[in-house]
Amino acid sequence: MKNSPLLEICVETLDAALAAERGGADRIELCENLRVGGVTPSVELMRAVRAQIHIPVFAMIRPRSGTFCYSAREFKQMASDLATAKECGMEGVVLGVLRKNRQVDVERTRALVDLAPPLPVTFHRAFDETPNLLDALENVISTRAARILTSGGKPSAEQGNVVISKLVRVAGRRVAILAGGGIDGLNLERLARVTCAQEFHSGLSSTLPYPRTDYVVFEAAVRNMSEVLKKYSIRKTSTGALD
Repeated sequence: MKNSPLLEICVETLDAALAAERGGADRIELCENLRVGGVTPSVELMRAVRAQIHIPVFAMIRPRSGTFCYSAREFKQMASDLATAKECGMEGVVLGVLRKNRQVDVERTRALVDLAPPLPVTFHRAFDETPNLLDALENVISTRAARILTSGGKPSAEQGNVVISKLVRVAGRRVAILAGGGIDGLNLERLARVTCAQEFHSGLSSTLPYPRTDYVVFEAAVRNMSEVLKKYSIRKTSTGALD
């Protein structure tokens, strides 16, 4: 049984997904066009990844880049894409809907969460664009989403580590906090220690910029992060707490 925090790796190709799994990732977030933050992957990509990857795969549900306030047509497309992700064997979906005032659109998000079972829903970093993260936390909890991906409202998790720590405390067991944003092998242990989060997300974009073609290097970077979390967990278990 795995005791160390979970490592989710964001990818946009089958080759990257395979490298991430070989490197020790616990879960894949599957997108296309990561240059714009990721959009819904194609049916072909979802099926190819599901056929060859053995760890859980969560699909992004985002019809376009830009804002997270969607038209009625775009929202209908999100619902359709969610159903497609289920048909393709995805184990979870990643989405987020905001109002024009950048607050969580509770009604629309809940409607998508209600369509998702048995798949859990991650509310993505649209969360970080909200004007009050503690209010947004309660709003997302009310939608029954399973987790929130956040950098603590800052450009990176390193900058938002104190806020992430507070979100972890306030959330308790009501929703999982998935820390993400600029995380790599160099800052991961510090973030684990400071935030007390149990899940971490990385696309390694700050370490390995796009276009990404060297999957040996990518695999090694993922393996480094996986080992960092394992060693952190061992030290924490043996000492009871980390200084």
